[in-house]
Amino acid sequence: MKTAAALLALAASASAFAPATKSNKVTAALNSVFDDYVGAVDFRGKKFEYDPLKLSETYEPFVGWFREAELRHGRTAMLAVMGFWATDFMRIPGDMYSFEAIPKTIDAHDALLKTGPMYQLALWIGLFDIVITAPAIQAMGEGEREPGDFGWVWFGPSDKEAFDKKRESELLNGRLAMIAVGGIATQSILNGHGFPYV
Repeated sequence: MKTAAALLALAASASAFAPATKSNKVTAALNSVFDDYVGAVDFRGKKFEYDPLKLSETYEPFVGWFREAELRHGRTAMLAVMGFWATDFMRIPGDMYSFEAIPKTIDAHDALLKTGPMYQLALWIGLFDIVITAPAIQAMGEGEREPGDFGWVWFGPSDKEAFDKKRESELLNGRLAMIAVGGIATQSILNGHGFPYV
């Protein structure tokens, strides 16, 4: 039994030293996800195709969903950054939102969870997802709309090249905001200060 196992292992390892067979088959270049979507640029405007886990190849049917999620999270993060900054200087009317009730912005989540407004916020976000996001995702899957397009383009440039430039800017600003809101929250918790979070 030991002899058979040793011979089998020796035979298997010998193939590592055999010359590799060369294939004469020519493959056509496939379209990359970066060719299909706007946004394969870095902050300098240079080409930047970043997909180290090859998710666009592994989960090709979900690429539109990935872009939709990136845009939505970027838009939400841009609002969150502005919300962090704004609430360090001003508050909406009401005793439960005042600086006396919530001295630091980072404490607002826990304080408003106890008093109830966070539940209402979760309800409205859930309603938005059911009424707007779900049909939009279905329409995107059927090819009726682009990821992130809710039809609010009346303020955008009419020229396609200029509009694509705005879309690239939105992606870059959203990516930066996603990193920024994490940094703002972390610094606020670590040092207990508001703006400028040092």
